[in-house]
Amino acid sequence: MSAVPPPQAEAPAVEVMSTLGLMGVLRDLAPRCEQAVGAKLVTAFAPTAALTERIRAGEAADVAILTAAAIDALAREGTLAGGSRIDLARSTVGVAVRAGAPKPDISSAEAFLRALGDARSIAYSRAGASGIFFADLIRRLGIADRVNAKATVIPSGLTGELAARGEVEMAVQQVSELMEVPGIDIVGPLPAEFQGVTVFSGGLFAASPRKEAGTALLRLLSAADVAPVYGRKGLEPLGTAWA
Repeated sequence: MSAVPPPQAEAPAVEVMSTLGLMGVLRDLAPRCEQAVGAKLVTAFAPTAALTERIRAGEAADVAILTAAAIDALAREGTLAGGSRIDLARSTVGVAVRAGAPKPDISSAEAFLRALGDARSIAYSRAGASGIFFADLIRRLGIADRVNAKATVIPSGLTGELAARGEVEMAVQQVSELMEVPGIDIVGPLPAEFQGVTVFSGGLFAASPRKEAGTALLRLLSAADVAPVYGRKGLEPLGTAWA
């Protein structure tokens, strides 16, 4: 009797630690990503600051997708592989309200300041890149005390969920993150005078045994033919550095 060949083992999953800013892109591209790497993709989503803290505490993966500044810092520390950074997208901060609610005018610096003053409640995130930016913005504008008196500052997560539930009038976050929340209407990006642009980048963990798969993933995420996915998710694709 001939021996039955043992079943082939599945390739180890490729683990990704990703900012919430690219959550929609990665979810949309998941089947293509798994085909590109030849394995299942396991992704942990959280704000960059929270992920950076976890990485510095010893948590590891194969690929990190964070702000460009965080990728560079972790590469200098030796946790991420030097020279592996690839810029993926540029993101802007925006405002959303509950679906069907009146949209405040934020089309100019003056209108935005008036909208902040008129809003009865506002939500932003403490750990997210947009929340850190917004907290600094209202401090620089000298209105931090007035805004924070009526603000709900969540530790992390999607501020749009609070607007969708009617818990706050205005939610401030990356436009790409707001777009992931049903039940809200996006008013638009902050006016240019107050805008904060964030570059999201990918990098390989220095100790990853799956660098080839990680490189394949970053190649796909920076390929020209996936640019429309970024656009649909409120991000500006930054093209490819692999050409």
